[in-house]
Amino acid sequence: MPGIDQVLSQAMRIPGVLGAGLIDWTSGLTLGTVGQAPHGDPDAAAAETAEVVQAVARNATFDTAGTTGPALEDLIITAAGSYHLIRFVHTAFDSQTYLYLWLDRAQANLAVARLRLRDLAAELVTS
Repeated sequence: MPGIDQVLSQAMRIPGVLGAGLIDWTSGLTLGTVGQAPHGDPDAAAAETAEVVQAVARNATFDTAGTTGPALEDLIITAAGSYHLIRFVHTAFDSQTYLYLWLDRAQANLAVARLRLRDLAAELVTS
């Protein structure tokens, strides 16, 4: 099973990625980061993206508990010049972490980044 540093290193190989992190969304703390962060502060980016994740997780519109559908998978935020991609890491022990990518919009392919991030999240939890 690859470690956090290896997964984040692989994430940096996705075309257009500026920075990546693994974040605990209940606290907003980083478990690991690599590359750049918006406004140069990875801890602030972690805390701010965790607020977005918490808002979505609390919102009944997106609640999938008790349904046959899949749990929340990812969030995509588009901004002028960048994409912010958040992928929930689902584990058997109810993990509350997510992988976060900050991408250069001119260089990234959002579909490729999303698929690759899905694979990286799976690598974190499989042996």
